[in-house]
Amino acid sequence: MLQRRIMALWLGRFSTDRLARKGASRSEPLLVSIRQNNALYVHALNHAAQRLGLYAGQPLANAHAMVHGLAVVPADESADAALLDAMADWCGRFTPMVALAPPQGLLLDITGAAHLFGGEAAMLKTVTGKIGAQGFSVSGAIAGSATAAMLLARHRPHVIAPAGAEKEALANLPAAALSQDPKIQRALLRAGLKTIAQVMARGRSELAERLGKVFVAGLEGLSGNAPITPRLPQPDLMAEQAFAAPITSRGDIAIVLENLARALASLLEREGKGLRELQAVLFRADGGVARIDVRSGAPLRDPAIMMRLLEQKLDSPDHRLCDPLDPGFGFDLIRLEAVLAEKTTAEKASLDADENAARQVAFLIDRLSARFGAQRIQRFLAQDTHIPEAQSVAVPAQSQSFAGVEWKARRNADDPPLRPLRLLERPEEILSVLAAVPDGPPTRFSWRRCQHQVARAEGPERIAMEWWSVRESGSDHKKNNAHDYHDYFRVETNGGERFWLFRDGAPGGRWYLHGMFA
Repeated sequence: MLQRRIMALWLGRFSTDRLARKGASRSEPLLVSIRQNNALYVHALNHAAQRLGLYAGQPLANAHAMVHGLAVVPADESADAALLDAMADWCGRFTPMVALAPPQGLLLDITGAAHLFGGEAAMLKTVTGKIGAQGFSVSGAIAGSATAAMLLARHRPHVIAPAGAEKEALANLPAAALSQDPKIQRALLRAGLKTIAQVMARGRSELAERLGKVFVAGLEGLSGNAPITPRLPQPDLMAEQAFAAPITSRGDIAIVLENLARALASLLEREGKGLRELQAVLFRADGGVARIDVRSGAPLRDPAIMMRLLEQKLDSPDHRLCDPLDPGFGFDLIRLEAVLAEKTTAEKASLDADENAARQVAFLIDRLSARFGAQRIQRFLAQDTHIPEAQSVAVPAQSQSFAGVEWKARRNADDPPLRPLRLLERPEEILSVLAAVPDGPPTRFSWRRCQHQVARAEGPERIAMEWWSVRESGSDHKKNNAHDYHDYFRVETNGGERFWLFRDGAPGGRWYLHGMFA
């Protein structure tokens, strides 16, 4: 079993580096302020301000007293979080398992991946070097646990702790590094615990009584083999290709995607799986990341169909407004991921026209869903209920996880339908209803300010509420009438219009129009 290896990245001056990338001076002192407890404090500062003796967490008034004419910018935590999220996307080129450690840290699970970059030392140097080239102050470290790796990245950068030796690597670090809570830091100082080694030497019960169980639980996390929680779902299978020189041509990108689709199809065939969700990830040389997602209604491993679905996605209205294949300075890594793959069963070859038509319809659904969005292409499933507005439910057409009852023919094929093709979202009350007998169908009524004369009618059909359960989908039926049943009639007017009407169950009840026949 592989020992888990975590790389931690600490962006020490993240907020001020973000401002410097937007044009702020790096040579002049710059502070980022934040309001806490109805007072302003130094949230972040650049290297020039640090050289003047200023520090994060300092009251802003004290900073102004020490240095006159300081440039101060209010903190923009949402902009910092968005940039950190974008950097996590960029780090996905090294491993798909990337986690956020806000407000200015990242965690990369590099288990089994370091050899692809020349070993752990070379990989750490590559990652920190590329981030530094983008204008960020970054320090990194590698250890067997996320907690230990982050402590080393912040207080002893560029260290690679061997598996199982995290405590030895952390032994001489200050005890205050174990917590950002000032109360715990003061308690450690009063107890005379200056280093992590001294803290680890104390009994757990003693520490829990003085510092709390949460602090002790954090100590246990310094060593271990616990995985991090990645910010994105991990693909079941993937194929990728890196380039020594970034590529910009659409034709080159298409060729690479085709090659990756064939490679991914081979992996799927070897595993006996088919993909249900496919994602193309294109990493730009300037740090941008483009993602193209498509889904399939049935397990898929045909590379030609993969490419057609990707092309349909690129032709969709949403992607035409914002081109995901804008290469900028070029793509230096392209990855094709089977985000969701499932086992497939062998299909028997068939010449049945119905089966072939069903496969063509399924492919059409996939193409339309890729072009317009999976939620916009829907199908109706019959439900086991006699409440009219609850007899069917719309679900994404690609989904196979919904089960419903089959429609059952209740009449001969030549008979008129029992239910209208179109139901109103809410039944609408009709006025000026004239009926020959109290319980009979109407002979005349007014709907939406139009008078209708009934030529023929059929009914009544009594539909009662389901007494054994309260269905959420049938709540509108109950809201329109507090009584337990409705009497429905199918009527045809002199103008040839066909309506579905009902009268509620109250004596002298009101009339409503619920649907229209074709």
